[in-house]
Amino acid sequence: MTWISYDAGLVDDIAARLDLRTPNAGAIHAVAEAIVDGDGREVVCDLATGVGKTYILAGLVDYLASQGVRNILVVTPGTTIQDKTLANFTPGHPKYVPGGEIEPLVITTENFARGQVGDALHDDTVTKLFIFNVQQLIRPSDKTSRRVRAQDEFIGTGLYQHLQQVDDLVVIADEHHVYNAKAKAFNNAIEDLGARAVVGLTATPAPGVEPIFRYSLAEAIADGYVKIPVIVYRPDGRKDEQTVLADACHLLRIKDAAWTAWAESQEETPVHPVLFVVCRDISDADRVANRLTADDMFPGEGQVLTITSQSSDVALRALAAVEEPDSPVRAVVSVNKLKEGWDVKNIGVIVGLRALASETLTEQVLGRGLRLPYGRRVGTPMVDSVDLVAHESYRQLLANKEALLQKVLPVGGGEIDDDRPRPAVPAAGQLGGEGQQAQQDMLNFTSSPRIIGDDLVDGSLLLQVESMDDALAQGERDKKAVATLRAKVPGAPTIRFPRREREILPVKFSFSYIDNSSARAEGAAYAQEFKVTLARLEADPQRRMDGTLGVHWKAAESVDATQKHIPISELRSDLFDRIWNSGYVDENLAEVRAAERVVREFLAGAGVTAEDQDHQWGELRATQAATALGKLVEAAYNNRKLQPSFAFRPVDVPTVPPPPMPSNVVSKWETFRKDLWYADWEHSIEPVASFDARSTEYTLAHLFDGSPSIQWWLRNYDPGPIWIERDNGKKYYPDFIVLDTQGTYWVVEGKANDRANDPEVQDKKRAAEDWARFVRDFEEFGTWRYIFATESIIKNAQNSWESLLALAKPE
Repeated sequence: MTWISYDAGLVDDIAARLDLRTPNAGAIHAVAEAIVDGDGREVVCDLATGVGKTYILAGLVDYLASQGVRNILVVTPGTTIQDKTLANFTPGHPKYVPGGEIEPLVITTENFARGQVGDALHDDTVTKLFIFNVQQLIRPSDKTSRRVRAQDEFIGTGLYQHLQQVDDLVVIADEHHVYNAKAKAFNNAIEDLGARAVVGLTATPAPGVEPIFRYSLAEAIADGYVKIPVIVYRPDGRKDEQTVLADACHLLRIKDAAWTAWAESQEETPVHPVLFVVCRDISDADRVANRLTADDMFPGEGQVLTITSQSSDVALRALAAVEEPDSPVRAVVSVNKLKEGWDVKNIGVIVGLRALASETLTEQVLGRGLRLPYGRRVGTPMVDSVDLVAHESYRQLLANKEALLQKVLPVGGGEIDDDRPRPAVPAAGQLGGEGQQAQQDMLNFTSSPRIIGDDLVDGSLLLQVESMDDALAQGERDKKAVATLRAKVPGAPTIRFPRREREILPVKFSFSYIDNSSARAEGAAYAQEFKVTLARLEADPQRRMDGTLGVHWKAAESVDATQKHIPISELRSDLFDRIWNSGYVDENLAEVRAAERVVREFLAGAGVTAEDQDHQWGELRATQAATALGKLVEAAYNNRKLQPSFAFRPVDVPTVPPPPMPSNVVSKWETFRKDLWYADWEHSIEPVASFDARSTEYTLAHLFDGSPSIQWWLRNYDPGPIWIERDNGKKYYPDFIVLDTQGTYWVVEGKANDRANDPEVQDKKRAAEDWARFVRDFEEFGTWRYIFATESIIKNAQNSWESLLALAKPE
């Protein structure tokens, strides 16, 4: 077969269909570009635990299948991850990943020795997805056999040997660090296949491995894809096991109340948090599990689940169902078995009762609790965080540069934000003795400002260290806040946003594709009257040499001819008829309005305004102008966008039911911080708002709120119901909706200076300007306009709406 090429557009299409997170799409782009040579190279993507390697795997499979690859092998380090991967590719399973264009034939050790599978193995039209754990692939010994290596009557050889013979095999190694050079049997099992490419996915690359794509835990936390780790200490310094377990159970109940309250307020199925305890060995695990079943902790049947290498199948099935709504499990006690591959979203509290000195184990243990219970950050700290109830090992980790803190905080990128004055605040990454710890309640570690997509975003909370008292107080604040919904303020309007969504219809042309500037530029050529002249020839009789008389004609000075003059009203009608009768558009009211706008802007370019009723044009000028306008429309038709049609599906905002009120609310006059919500606005439709950047969004909000020309403004969030769909299918979430005193709605975007000319930013800007033009021509939703304002424009506007308009120059 011809090997694959790098198709960036295909990756973007897959990212849209699978609704991939930005880093996941970035990883697929990196892999697709890196393996185009098909020379067997091994590439590794280093992605933080909890970001969604499952979706990268699904996207890669769809990409390879779309490129014609028919043999893809996914290798997992054990049965836990193998079972999870099978579920990801099994339609109807709760963990199935939808959105793939091609559904592969999934082949395992359970079904490969069947005639149907044997036929498919030799069918180049069928995409085969082999899902094996590495133990099933390694070379057999004198004492062991391997089914995949044995001769098979339907295949004609062993399955392993068949994979060695195909010419398009791609191996995807999940948890790639397991197959490092030290694990020779594992490594050889993959290497001997002779694949065209080997793709490794891991959160902890093996030593010496240089990934082609990195996305750190710090980035994942800052971008809001996972929970925020909160390390909880007792101010009194007590660290005995009994106290730690009791505190963890109490904290879990507080979190359970907060998680349930949030779900009920949003009419979602409640997710119940689980305590995860990591022990030193099996005997410790049994002892701790027995202690957790006491009357003051989790005495109910099946509430405490112990998972070790000796666990029964019943226990493993209970583990697989721990995030189901009817699961009785409230605590999982483990030794080392669950350090990777156990992907659940409901770990709320973690206790480490073993020395976690290894950086790898640290992130993997922390990773069990990073996934978000409701799939996204909800703005309630108790829901958006995972609490690590501290044992002495965590004190050591904070002081150990190889451990948790250095893994979470990027090198040189961490800053301490100390919430309140107190003595003896330690340096970043260090905690003092028990006396000093007792004097302080909370430390917030935040990231430096960074670029996310095409935005420059201020620092985000990465790690919080707080006392048990603060943790419990936060739970109470969340409980009260969730009971209050973030409904719009009294008297604020509901805005009907004219969202345009794709429809799979034949491509149609619209006069709305012709922008004002193009029409005006064409009309500018007709700003002066065209003269019609009478050519004059003068007779010049001359006698020839033979005596005869001849007449020569020569040009004489020309004179202006009279011509018919056409009133402007008639000219407007002629110009309209010229483009309307072109047959390029459907006859509907929106196109009539769009055609009238094009004629109006064409005449405006020629210096004719709506008030010039008595103005007249000469016939030649009018005729040529009509021809030019017709050619403008014809050119726009010939160059029309090849895109799906759109239909308006308006949405009312703010949404109903409204989300809960956040608990971390401060006055709008407080110092800016990305993770806070701001209140006390005069013209905001919602009582509180949060922002990603001080110099753009936060400053714009203050400008809107202080302007007498603004009635209301609404902060827009990603994700949310307000978006503008782009030609590539991606959604653009602008920053604000603003309603001025003239009744005009404005979609407003603020952008850092150094991001303003980014191609992605410019594409969003063009999409928004097109959208606004379509809405105005449609006229069913009022007047909508779009403003794009850089940091410099916002700063120079000096809190004046009129100045912002003058500087931004919206269409």
